[in-house]
Amino acid sequence: MIAILFILGAYLLGSVPFGLLIGLAHGVDIRVHGSRNIGATNAGRVLGKKWGYLCLTLDILKGLAPTLAASFILIEKPVDSSMLVAWIAVGVAAVLGHVFPLYLNFSGGKGVATTIGVALGIFPYYTVAMAAALVLYAIVRFSTGMVSLGSLTLATAFPVAFFVYVKFDSRLTLHELWPLAGVAVLLGALIIVRHKSNIARLLRGEEKRVGGAKPEAQENPVNPETSD
Repeated sequence: MIAILFILGAYLLGSVPFGLLIGLAHGVDIRVHGSRNIGATNAGRVLGKKWGYLCLTLDILKGLAPTLAASFILIEKPVDSSMLVAWIAVGVAAVLGHVFPLYLNFSGGKGVATTIGVALGIFPYYTVAMAAALVLYAIVRFSTGMVSLGSLTLATAFPVAFFVYVKFDSRLTLHELWPLAGVAVLLGALIIVRHKSNIARLLRGEEKRVGGAKPEAQENPVNPETSD
């Protein structure tokens, strides 16, 4: 029952559309600006960088907070497969809440920031792999100026880094951590699927780069064709 309450709470927290709420606090509905996405990238593009960073932080925290709380209340040493399943289910619920939010008719963001929070909260199993994926994200993101390409790199690198971590840590075995392995692949796949429009634009060479331009809400009230 406690695990079920954690999962439900994580989903409801994940469903909170911080990007939309920050925009509405400024009198702007970011769902009709930029890419129309409620995530941090579009919030930053429409409202300005500092608000995008605030949204990013909050979206990470709504994945980190429930998984950390679950680690203290649901997890006992030694960790067995049933505990891992409950722990991961909490994190997955937070991500699904962000991607399919109850409060917005199940139309939400792409899940990158919340996945990062979940991975950081499931320590140390996912944390090391996500740290490696974030390094690759930063390299690609800042060398190309494309957030979407960085996000796709992270989505691919995260499960790969997890398998490498398990392979080279003698204390861990893939047989024991199979729930983590499966969910790492699924979370990466979910992020990739949610970026299908970005992938199409990347293939056409039309993906927008992030620059230092002023917020789009000021320069173009409705521009749905730009990058996510």
